[in-house]
Amino acid sequence: MNLKSTTLISLLVVAMCGVVFVAGCEEPTVKTSGAAAKGAIVIKSALAENEDPTLAGKTAAEALKKALGDTAPKVVLVTDCFDDKELKTKVVQAVTAVFSKDVVVGFSGYGAFAQAGAQDLDTVCVMGIGGAGIDVQLALVKNMGGKDKDGKSLSFEDDNAALTKALGDAARKLAKQVQKKPDSKLLIAIADAHSPKNQLFMNGLQDVVGKDFPITGGSISKNDGETFLHYKGELYSDSAIAIMLSGDFKVSLAGRQAKTNDAVIATAKDGAAEALKALDAKPIAMLAFDCAGRKGKLDNLSDELSAFQGVTGKDITLFGCYCAGEFGPADVKDKTPGVLSSGMGWHAMITFIGR
Repeated sequence: MNLKSTTLISLLVVAMCGVVFVAGCEEPTVKTSGAAAKGAIVIKSALAENEDPTLAGKTAAEALKKALGDTAPKVVLVTDCFDDKELKTKVVQAVTAVFSKDVVVGFSGYGAFAQAGAQDLDTVCVMGIGGAGIDVQLALVKNMGGKDKDGKSLSFEDDNAALTKALGDAARKLAKQVQKKPDSKLLIAIADAHSPKNQLFMNGLQDVVGKDFPITGGSISKNDGETFLHYKGELYSDSAIAIMLSGDFKVSLAGRQAKTNDAVIATAKDGAAEALKALDAKPIAMLAFDCAGRKGKLDNLSDELSAFQGVTGKDITLFGCYCAGEFGPADVKDKTPGVLSSGMGWHAMITFIGR
């Protein structure tokens, strides 16, 4: 073998060692993202209820900061349940007084739950993700085209062609901003696209990341005038956020549909158990993007949370929120082969992150 051939083979082996484990190679030192192999992954959440949005936001943010300890969050995801833009703005200002606005993103919902409890009105729930072992990419797409010139949402029934193009184009643009890398594991999408519009948005995401890539998330409150998400300190409507998580961790997803009190409770337990079993790793956190319609069927708001906790226990981080349409595995009889996530309603979309 000549020197030129030997050098070429050596270069190929070095390149392979930088991406995947090859027999005879040392631990990879070239990372496929900003995540360090076997680095720490810290995910924590906090919940606060107060009719004063400033106090609710401050209390939740300070509790989260304490829970994170020395870990600087790479993203703080916030959901609030307050009635108008002025109050929501105060929530955002309170949270960004504790954390850098560059990592704070969030949305309007119908309530939330964490290990501390479940609340609906006047509630702020926050989740922080950080550590050297996880890479976080954030992106925003504005003015998707889901509303007319007067700010009224387009109808799925009457404006389907326009919505299909607008939401699909916006989703493709958003997905391209958060680069899918070899170690990317989960895309969290938050959109002003309530069910069934969320499927049109999902189609666009999957055109970029693939139909089998794990996607979860939800749609913000669907009431015109109350539909806001926020990104780095500014409020937006007719917009969407993406959070791409990458690193050497595992994720598993499950979705469950229900429309009665007993079924909501039972499916929460079954869905969480399915996702936890499929994780095949030690869980770090559970995320649940849940339907506000499911919440409305509960006789007691805390019963679904208790069902989740019956599976997770009360030690791992739990972040849950009530949405107007969810992204995740569809709980339907006729599933499209090869498609992992869909845009649905009446679902609890459950995701475990673990290692």
